[in-house]
Order: sequence, then structure tokens, then C-alpha cells
Amino acid sequence: MAKLVHSMIRVLDEARSLSFYERAFGLAVAERLEFDGFVLIYLSNAESGFELEFTVNKDRAEPYALGDGYGHLAVVVEDVEAEHKRFEENGLEPRKLVDFQHDGRTLARFFFVKDPDGYQIEVIQKGGRFG
Repeated sequence: MAKLVHSMIRVLDEARSLSFYERAFGLAVAERLEFDGFVLIYLSNAESGFELEFTVNKDRAEPYALGDGYGHLAVVVEDVEAEHKRFEENGLEPRKLVDFQHDGRTLARFFFVKDPDGYQIEVIQKGGRFG
């Protein structure tokens, strides 16, 4: 069987992205690997063994074009309403809370937030299939 270990995103401004992911999700640098033309930074927290990998290309000055293929990371939290409020209070600009229904039942309660490079992150209430 395969085990998911990380997802990689390209970031333009290392400090800005590190600040966002620390404030938003409590992620901290697990390892930072310096190469001639780029840096790899692995972020994690105690909640999961899954890591977010930043690739920072040293000579990059222009923001990355994310394209029109919508994709996102997803995280699960204990109290999505409290997290939404905390994001607002910290100036992280979360979108509205959504009560996503299927066959008259709540499938998920969530909101999205955009990171400094334009990547979308879904913040989901813990429970059901997201437990």
C-alpha cells in the first residue's frame, strides 16, 4: 500500500508563506534543505505525519500562474466556527462558512482561505468522513 507523505507547492516569498501557514494551521519548519538554485522546506505539526513542502526558486521574481484547474489542500479542525472567527481576527481573510448538504443532510461544514501565493485551503469541521 502507498502512504501519502507530502504535497508540494511553489512559493514566491518564503517568509510571507511561512508566517501564513504558522498562523493559520500551526505548521512549523520540520526541515529546510538549501540547494544552489532553490530551497525545499518541509512543514508539519503534531496533528499529522503529512507534510507540506515548499519549493522556493531563488531566481523567481514573478508570482506563479496557478492555472484554471481548481485544486486545494484540506485540513480538519475541531471547531470550524471558532477557527473561522480566529482567521478573521488574524486578518487571514477566510471566505464564508458553508453548510454543504447532500440528500438533506450536512455532508460537511467548511470555509476556504487563500494563501499568499493564491493556493486554496479548505478548512473542514471534524466529523463524519472527515473524522
